[in-house]
Amino acid sequence: IFFKEEVEKRTNGRIKVELYFSAVLGTEFELQDMVATGALQGTRGGGFTNANKKYYIFMLPFLVEDWDQAIKLITSEFTRKINEEAKANGYHIPACGISQGFRAHTNNVRPIETPDDLKGLKMRVPQQEVYVINARTLGINPQELPYSEVYMALKTGVVDGQDNAVSNIWDYKVYEVQKYLTISRYATGPDPFMVNLEWYNRLPVDLQQIFDEVAMETMRLSDQLNRENETEYIKQLEVKLETNYVTPENLVKFREATKPVYQYFIDKGYFTWDDISE
Repeated sequence: IFFKEEVEKRTNGRIKVELYFSAVLGTEFELQDMVATGALQGTRGGGFTNANKKYYIFMLPFLVEDWDQAIKLITSEFTRKINEEAKANGYHIPACGISQGFRAHTNNVRPIETPDDLKGLKMRVPQQEVYVINARTLGINPQELPYSEVYMALKTGVVDGQDNAVSNIWDYKVYEVQKYLTISRYATGPDPFMVNLEWYNRLPVDLQQIFDEVAMETMRLSDQLNRENETEYIKQLEVKLETNYVTPENLVKFREATKPVYQYFIDKGYFTWDDISE
């Protein structure tokens, strides 16, 4: 809403924005394809793999430790370069945010204190390769399900647990069908603001500047709100679920256990160790 109001106001109506919510135009992956072809001018969210494979870096397990580090990364020159490289694939990305915040695990079997506690659990994972590979590396039996099916899958025991941002765990009432919540801050994800490059290039320079400015402000506002709300969501979930925080000592074990995930994607040519070090 902020983006629509600000763009229309600052351009005096020269740019009109139509917003569509709740996947009425398609899945996140379908939307990224529509943006690439020009059938849709823009989108934001989890469908970004065609824009630049380096976005997988932002989903690597235990890449950053907290919000300060995550925001420093997402606003860095490194991220700006990744956004810029997406032009080769037909996308203009003026800004990238953090997708809802840090992910947390829930399950009905046991508290997750160490990597061994995840072994053998049947867990729903997002339909993104990095989350599937991470789960397998930790000995999880990953089940790729649309999030709309997760509640019933948990309720009926089709899966033992899932992981997601705490806002989704609360908003989708996952706490009604789960027993344990584990806070490890194991991963975030990118939230690139993507528009069709040809459409963007047809805009006058003054409108391009306004568009980019508002897009950047929108993503920073989104990150700020998600950061502020995350603590409150955790407090609410602590009332509903048996909650544990992974200790610093055990976080070291998790980082060691998930190192093969990094190498897997490096071997696929998505990025290099130098990219990660940067």
